[in-house]
Amino acid sequence: MKEKRFEAVYSQGTLDVVKILVDTETGVQYLAMQSGYAGGLTPLPDREGKPVLSSAGGEGVR
Repeated sequence: MKEKRFEAVYSQGTLDVVKILVDTETGVQYLAMQSGYAGGLTPLPDREGKPVLSSAGGEGVR
């Protein structure tokens, strides 16, 4: 069985949900938000505007 490409490393909320997902292939972190039937996904930028990368493919943000 193939490993999951995205791993949720942080989650908060039940109705209004905020999650941080990590792409296990690239290490890029994403912010995912869901409120009812609406939602969105965006890469997390650092201070320079570059995508935040996890160290060791998803092990950086716990």
